Amino acid sequence: MTGARTIEPAAVVGRRAIPRAKLGIVHILWANDDLPELTPPIEPLQILDEIARLGFEGTQLAGSFPRGAALDEALAARALRIAEVYACIECDADGPVAGALEFGRAKLAELHAAHGDTLVAALPVGPARAPWGGRADGPDVPRMTDEGFRRLAVLLETLGREASDLGHPLAFHNHVGTYVETPAEVEKLFSMSDPAVVGSCLDVGHYLLGGGDPVAGLTRYGDRVKHVHLKDVDPTVKAAMATGEVDGFLAGLRSRVFCESGRGLLDVRGVLRTLDGMDYAGWVMVEQDTTWRPPSESAAMSRAVVDLILRELAG
Repeated sequence: MTGARTIEPAAVVGRRAIPRAKLGIVHILWANDDLPELTPPIEPLQILDEIARLGFEGTQLAGSFPRGAALDEALAARALRIAEVYACIECDADGPVAGALEFGRAKLAELHAAHGDTLVAALPVGPARAPWGGRADGPDVPRMTDEGFRRLAVLLETLGREASDLGHPLAFHNHVGTYVETPAEVEKLFSMSDPAVVGSCLDVGHYLLGGGDPVAGLTRYGDRVKHVHLKDVDPTVKAAMATGEVDGFLAGLRSRVFCESGRGLLDVRGVLRTLDGMDYAGWVMVEQDTTWRPPSESAAMSRAVVDLILRELAG
């Protein structure tokens, strides 16, 4: 491909709900960072070609993408932008480890250099919590201490203020297989941090897999929601993770626990209707970590479902 866009977002959706929102997709469908062996090799510019061809407006900054002027040119040729940079804040049970803030600052610098929008902060999937992914409500689950949560909140507030000074929101991403997975853990972190500088990137798929109701989560956090990852959950794999038959988060990814939008348990219509009622103006990022199908086929399926619902909600 030459990189030229062949489907304009406005031409695809026409009049749509959530008119101020931007629709993007996370590159992980083509290049999985957690389990790279599950995605076939692909040139980074081809990922951008596919994202543009499907009419998305932006994506996450992948490690394989070019940087500097080469990235600017690649994005401009495809009418794309960097919607987010993802920053894994390394933590143990006592909170952020040495160097975690400096790592977050480096990711913020990457975001700013790429003229991107949102700094998405999350905790990395680690050996303490990954085995409990999808069944983290029990009494024996390893947890972060109260002091650890306080230290994490302070770090996020510091990074959030620095991001704000550069013109970027910081949004914390809940994630299965980490110390902030369940609705109670999400609530605990947000109750300890300043909503003016620590927003929410509510990943509705992780919230659902972690035991929550995504529509209720969006309603609960309201204006704090600055960024959204739209991810659906396979009901069979989710049930097997809850019993331990599928053992942990990484095993869930290998079993394709996340599926195309509209094929799983997620109330996609309810999520988009709620965002419309909030007059949400951030990014809605379609995301699917692994797939049984060719990545672009899964992306096209999700895009078609989202487009249809957005048109229907607009009447």
